[in-house]
Amino acid sequence: MSAGLSTSKPLTGSFDRGATDVPLIEQPIGAFFDAVVARQPAHEALVSIHQGRRYSYLELQREANRLASALLGLGLAAGERVGIWSHNNAEWVLLQLATAKVGLILVNINPAYRTAEVEYALNKVNCKALVTMASFKTSDYLGMLRELAPEWAHAQPGQLESVKLPNLRSVVWIDEPGRGADQPGMMRFSDLLVSGNPDDARLAGIAATLKATDPINIQFTSGTTGFPKGATLTHRNILNNGFFIGEAMKLTPADRLCIPVPLYHCFGMVLGNLACLTHGSTIVYPNDGFDPLTVLQAVQAERCTGLHGVPTMFIAELDHPRFAEFDLSSLRTGIMAGSPCPTEVMKRVVSDMHLSQITIAYGMTETSPVSCQSSVDTPLEKRVSTVGLVQPHLEVKVIDPESGAIALPGVSGELCTRGYSVMHGYWDDPARTEEAIDADGWMHTGDLATMDDQGYVNIVGRIKDMVIRGGENIYPREIEEFLYRHPKVQDVQVVGLPDKRYGEELCAWIVTKPGQTLTEDEIRTFCKGQIAHYKVPRYIRFVQGFPMTVTGKIQKFKIRDEMKSQLGLEENKTA
Repeated sequence: MSAGLSTSKPLTGSFDRGATDVPLIEQPIGAFFDAVVARQPAHEALVSIHQGRRYSYLELQREANRLASALLGLGLAAGERVGIWSHNNAEWVLLQLATAKVGLILVNINPAYRTAEVEYALNKVNCKALVTMASFKTSDYLGMLRELAPEWAHAQPGQLESVKLPNLRSVVWIDEPGRGADQPGMMRFSDLLVSGNPDDARLAGIAATLKATDPINIQFTSGTTGFPKGATLTHRNILNNGFFIGEAMKLTPADRLCIPVPLYHCFGMVLGNLACLTHGSTIVYPNDGFDPLTVLQAVQAERCTGLHGVPTMFIAELDHPRFAEFDLSSLRTGIMAGSPCPTEVMKRVVSDMHLSQITIAYGMTETSPVSCQSSVDTPLEKRVSTVGLVQPHLEVKVIDPESGAIALPGVSGELCTRGYSVMHGYWDDPARTEEAIDADGWMHTGDLATMDDQGYVNIVGRIKDMVIRGGENIYPREIEEFLYRHPKVQDVQVVGLPDKRYGEELCAWIVTKPGQTLTEDEIRTFCKGQIAHYKVPRYIRFVQGFPMTVTGKIQKFKIRDEMKSQLGLEENKTA
């Protein structure tokens, strides 16, 4: 087995503990990264193809130190929050390293967020600074910020004040040096970077005060109450998780990992960046957003040995009309995760993309994120039908959701995780933290799983009604709460329906207020610019009421079944 993965002794109950032969890393991210740099300063660390940039480990370290110094120059201090609202680029990973080096907490903001969502996220954690793309496709990030804070038009950079974003003092936009008009009140990333000193003596002094258990990252997860929760993660959480993920893939400095998955998710930031940086491997970004053609081009041009993706990405690559033109023979490993992995897709990835050692990973943001993973040694039949074994230094169990008793092997129940990976907590939300993590330290995932007598875990469903669309976790309650704001909506229920392309799509059943009429277009227009595109329901139906139990509880499964019947949809056959 790969380092630290669970042994395969037969289990009598659905509980397993990862091996502990490889010790946990007890350093902050910056110190561990500096040690890797010292071993291989000239080795290529990062290739950002769409930006035409390459960095050796030493160059990446110097630029990260320069940026860390510049952030201190903005008056930021350890423990304060810095947001990043951007797709994949070199600036993202530089900020990831720079914030870690001086104890600033990096706040990942989904680039699909719109005005109401970004306002909530920035204020929830009191971000003092924000680094943002200027725009991407139809998303005008600077325009959205100006809509929220028109006062900035006459402000000085670093001294921003506004009613709606009262804590934000600095906005830095990612520019191409020397191009684009200056933005009143905002600062260019290129100007911020040159203001820093990579040899700033303050960096070493701050580094000496940092602890592995310090919070270093906040990632928003859709909330069942309609508001996203800020899962707060420490150096120890994400550094170790990245390391053991890389161990399962058997990464070495010879590996070059193509990362088309977004960095604002743990998938890109931990399973991608940190898995590479802990093993001295090379990070390759094929593009800022996902495009199957640029992924295929990157793998061939850069001789990538690894490739990450959610199932929909792998499907788009396999089905691309030019797929056969590309030499993918350098590929060996990678991770498919983010939503249930269809067995047939896994088989095609192994046979047609040369990914003979691809692994499956399972987890959630609150567990940094991976709890279970197959390894390069896992037999193919287990790799296509399970999410692997418990990761090192972690425990997993499957319990009866009612009694809490550990289930027998093969019997489904709620999957729980305990160990170093469990989050610090939800930011400024002790009540919800307590709901998620019990008194014994177990994170209750809300996922239904089975565990066989060798410890292999299979995810069979969800206790909560969360929808996973193309790797994005969506909680229907959040969409319902938003749609309730529409003046003509009396009641609304949102469910997930099976979809061949995205895994699931949203469907909204809406009861209009008496005497009012509503159209699908009105609902979509109401959503546009306010919530992320993937949260806008694909299917909208206007109904008189909902199926209920005798006690008045809405039966969402009946809504789902009726829509599947109406639309002729079948459940996806997944591993």
